[in-house]
This record gives sequence, C-alpha cells and structure tokens, in this order.
Amino acid sequence: MNQITPNASERAARRDRFLADAGWGKAEIRLLAGDASFRHYDRLTLDGRTRVLMDAPPPMEDVRPFLRIGRLLKDLGFSAPEIYAADTEAGFLLLEDLGDRTYTRELDAGGDAEALYALATDTLIALHDRMPPVELDSLPVFDEARALREVQLLLDWYWPAHFGAPAPEAVRAEFVAAWREVLPRRLDVPQSIALFDFHVDNLLVLKERKGIEACGLLDFQDAVLAPITFDLVSLLEDVRRNLPWDLMGRMIDRYLAANPAIARERFMAAYAVIGGQRNTRIAGTFARLLKRDGKEWYQRFMPRVWELIAHDIAHPAMAPVAAWYARHLPPGERGAIAAQ
Repeated sequence: MNQITPNASERAARRDRFLADAGWGKAEIRLLAGDASFRHYDRLTLDGRTRVLMDAPPPMEDVRPFLRIGRLLKDLGFSAPEIYAADTEAGFLLLEDLGDRTYTRELDAGGDAEALYALATDTLIALHDRMPPVELDSLPVFDEARALREVQLLLDWYWPAHFGAPAPEAVRAEFVAAWREVLPRRLDVPQSIALFDFHVDNLLVLKERKGIEACGLLDFQDAVLAPITFDLVSLLEDVRRNLPWDLMGRMIDRYLAANPAIARERFMAAYAVIGGQRNTRIAGTFARLLKRDGKEWYQRFMPRVWELIAHDIAHPAMAPVAAWYARHLPPGERGAIAAQ
C-alpha cells in the first residue's frame, strides 16, 4: 500500500473526488464519530438518503482489513455495513449507514440489558460456529509475544505516571515472568476470530432485522485469531459500563450452553487470563492516552479497570500475576492518574 501523507487541503480534495465519483459529491457532510485512533466517521445526507464516510488516513490507518473482514461478515450473514465504494490508497470508504442506536445509547435510555447482551452473546456463538477454518489462517494471531507487549504498557505508562519514575528492571522481569507462566492457559479453549473491540460502543440495535442480524457490527478492522473467550471478555468486562456480575455470569452460561464440548473449568481459566491481560493493557493504554495524547476523558473509567483486574486475577489460573500485583501494585497504588 502506498503511504501518502497529504496536507489537509489535499486530503479534502481527494475526499471530494472520491465522493463525486461515488455519486455523493453534493451530500451534506456532518461529523458522526471519532475514536482513540486516527479514524473518524462522517454522515452524508443527500436527497433524504444517508451514507457513512470512513476517513482513515494512511500511514497511520489501513482500511484494507476493514474491507476484508466486513465482506467476510456480510457473507456469513452478519450485519456489518455494506461497502459501496473504496479508495484504499487514500483511506476512504463509503459505507451503509446502520443508524445511531448503539448499545450504549440503548442501555442509557433504559433498554433491556438482558436481551441486548443475550443478542450480542448469540452473535458471538454464531460467529464462532460459522467461521470457515480457511479464513482463520489469514488472520493476525494474538500470540504470546503480542500479549506480553501489551501488558507491559502498564509499566511503560501507568507506573511512571503514578510513581514518578520508570519501573525498575527487576520489577519488569518479575512481571514478564509471571505473565509467561499464566498466558499458556489462554489456550485451554479453541481459537476463532476475535473482532477485538466487541463492546457496546461498537454494537448497534437494528430493530427492523431479525435474529442475530439485529446486532449491527462496527469497528472490526483489528480482528485477530484468538481464544474464543476474547470477544466475550470485551463485551462483558467493558470498562465503560458497570455490568452486574450476575448478568456476566448468565451470559457466560449462555455461551457454554451452546458449546457443551467445552469444559467450564478450562473456559473460565482462559476467560480470566484474557480478562486480566486485556484490562492490564487498558490500564496502560489509558495512562498513555493521558500522558502522551492529553486525553483525560479515559481516566474516569480507571476505577472500573482496577475492579475488573482484581476480579480477573482472583482466579487460581492467575495466581502468579496476582502475587506480582500484591507485591508491587497493591490496591492502594491503583487509581486514576491526575492530569497535569
């Protein structure tokens, strides 16, 4: 892929040509959403119709994984947005507008949490059941090396922000050793596709559709081959929401009921390892977003991040990591980072 870094006016001109070629050059453009990446989304309105423009500037972003995974999900019967036009070199996609009814908005408006999470869980069950094995071979692998790199974000960013000095090498070595001991347990369950950011901000309620097609899917370009617990953890241990523990348990039961060949003990061990790894990464990522990027907003979620980490490392499979936390980052040292 050619990596181009035009200035703002050149990029705007390229966007306008792309939209004109797609028949949307006269559309009204309004910002729809942005996220923690360089991508943003605009809603286009023309003659009473709407589309969504993904603007993902290279070299920071690459739309090709979104194209490939989106088409795969559509082929398998899931409600990913239709892709109407693409400029892969410049990072523009013209997408179906699936609406604004995210799970987040639906839940905040008093929607039925049990039904919504059951639908999302059923979507994962179907996704893992339908995914052709040949497609798994082409996915990036969520391997131990990546998992170790990600958890060390805690030491790279949270530790110095909290303690005012880099993590000592001995502390880091002990941390890595503890994770090396527990990470093999993530493979106590089969692997399948993980959409990676499978949580309420990226799920849509499509009430005009039936079954799992009523669950709209967004932001799946980072899909990987990972343990089947991966996306269920992302859904249930979402730091943006204080999901009741009993509701979490019922969704885990629902997934296991659909997969009776998977032993609960092994599933829960893999779930705890993936949960602990994910939430440790998030603690480091949120510190980085604050210290490097000046994004304070994510610090409001840190109490929930630490609550979930404590929950995950309480599982016996996580004992070495729990011991490290007890020695070096006990509860009194876990908190939000003050903006300066």
